[in-house]
Amino acid sequence: MIALIIGLSMIVVFSTLSEVELEQKTLVTPSGALIQTTGEIINPIDYSGEPLDFDPDSFLRDFNYGKVSQLSDGTTLREFTLIAEDDKIMEISPGVFFNVWTYNGATPGPTIRVTEGDLIRVKFINNGEKSHTVHFHGTHPAEMDGVFENVGPGGKFTYEFVAGPAGVHLYHCHVAPVEEHVSRGLYGAFIIDPKEGREPADEMVMILNGFDTDFDTENNFYAVNTIPFYHLYKPIEIDLHKLVRLYVINILEFDPINNFHLHGNMFNYYPIGTQSEPSSFTDIVTLSQGDRGIIEFEYKYPGKYLFHAHKVEFSEKGWVGIFLVKDNQEKNIQEIKYGT
Repeated sequence: MIALIIGLSMIVVFSTLSEVELEQKTLVTPSGALIQTTGEIINPIDYSGEPLDFDPDSFLRDFNYGKVSQLSDGTTLREFTLIAEDDKIMEISPGVFFNVWTYNGATPGPTIRVTEGDLIRVKFINNGEKSHTVHFHGTHPAEMDGVFENVGPGGKFTYEFVAGPAGVHLYHCHVAPVEEHVSRGLYGAFIIDPKEGREPADEMVMILNGFDTDFDTENNFYAVNTIPFYHLYKPIEIDLHKLVRLYVINILEFDPINNFHLHGNMFNYYPIGTQSEPSSFTDIVTLSQGDRGIIEFEYKYPGKYLFHAHKVEFSEKGWVGIFLVKDNQEKNIQEIKYGT
């Protein structure tokens, strides 16, 4: 009888293992690497123009305003859904694969954008194998802080609060060890616009992050919006004489500071974006972990201009990009003149 039980147990075990093996996915990457994983694969890096599951170009200017409705008292209600997962594999650099933890299938998660005074309702679903939460920076009740209500695998929680104050904030998982949940990718931008609005501009979100791929609490790669060197190979196009507004967030773990330096220009800097007047007119700002602010500038001359971390190690490991400043007004004049 004992032998029969053991035999049946072995059949169950091997049957389970076989099912797991059948679920493994094989991927041949553009760099020629072959990987196998039971996790979901985020489409790897491809600088050739093929669509990506996470596209840094699209992320720059993609703002999620939620499902909007009006309550009986005139309050604007904005509803969002955030889904946490911790089994995705991403090629963060050619041939380098990393288990990223994501909100809504990407890291960073979606940029949530609201107006001060809106009622925010965020339905959080944990589809991961570990406990997760969502901690929003800004003001809200204690029970909405995303710290003590750990949401286990398969769990749900609804965060609801009035948005404030105006500024550029962030959200991230706050389950211990927090540095692991953050460094693997569970974070995103949370922008609260002032009721009176801001001057029209070409607006972009830049989240300064990095990855410790050998787990020694030292980052191996640094980036703007996850992909090292991406905007060095694919410059960000902006218009000459047009106001550019950057919402910059430093979410980098394992390094005490990060910074942003702009070439060939100066910018107005608004710490956290909560004040209407800039604190400085400069070409570099240094940020500690969790620091953020608004950077505003416009270019007087066309051409290519670098932006990068002035900490050289960071820029040489991926935190560098190019603004391509285009004189579209001059182009339009030429088109009108020659009738093309």
